Amino acid sequence: MEKEQIDAVSVLTPSGLHAKHVLNLVKYKKHILVEKPMALTLDDADAMIRECAENHIKLFVVKQNRCNVPVKKLHEALEAGRFGKLVLGTVRVRWCRAQDYYDQDAWRGTWAYDGGVFANQASHHIDLLEWMMGEVDTVFAKSATALVNIETEDTGVVLLKFRNGALGIVEATTAARPKNLEGSLSILGEGGTVEIGGFAVNEMKVWNFAAPVDDDKEVMQKYSVNPPNVYGFGHKEYYDDVVDSILNRKKGMVDGLEGRKSLELISAIYESIETGREVHLRFKPEKCRLGMINDR
Repeated sequence: MEKEQIDAVSVLTPSGLHAKHVLNLVKYKKHILVEKPMALTLDDADAMIRECAENHIKLFVVKQNRCNVPVKKLHEALEAGRFGKLVLGTVRVRWCRAQDYYDQDAWRGTWAYDGGVFANQASHHIDLLEWMMGEVDTVFAKSATALVNIETEDTGVVLLKFRNGALGIVEATTAARPKNLEGSLSILGEGGTVEIGGFAVNEMKVWNFAAPVDDDKEVMQKYSVNPPNVYGFGHKEYYDDVVDSILNRKKGMVDGLEGRKSLELISAIYESIETGREVHLRFKPEKCRLGMINDR
């Protein structure tokens, strides 16, 4: 295929190589999709955003769970103001990744190329929580490497305070045994409560509002989808949005700046783990080991 026939390139390499490959691709002047997380350091993410902008290239960061049927319905309710004052947002990722998963490739579970459960498996859920609840003010996190032999964490918990005053909790592990249990999201506000469960944030579990509207009674049946695995069905819709953005010269669902937000939060989580302190966003990482060669 001649390069003139190519409109976009997808980067699906290990996370620690995303920045290198994106920065090598910009010279071809083709739009770029990059899988999550967009990079492992904020400096790399900023370089990717800057180089793509200077070369008039669209940069898309894949966050396909935003396309999940119940997730879209929840965001619609938030945009409509149905929750009123937000109180608490939580995500739970309870998945199974045994040692054989990490042994498949040398980059898995490393600081330089992957990160742990927060940077890899839970990054979509962290993105969803921030997308729903708004910008984060502070984070305090703890982690452990419980059941596998890797550099990074397989289990962790995070306490968050959002700028709107709401609180948040992230519970993430790949040490669920013997199989995946759930990938869930809950939003609580003065006007209602919604919980999305399933193992891929795909099943509407709770939809309760103090001021109901006509279609509320159909939500539990209409807004759940059962995907075959934790990857869900969202990639097709996300790629459709990319095509629409390129063809119609409109903003994509998640561009580089939007994708950077969850990377900054994940970096702050690792900074808190390493320092043992509450970390305020915005910040410059000093102790965060994500994207670094392990020298211990």
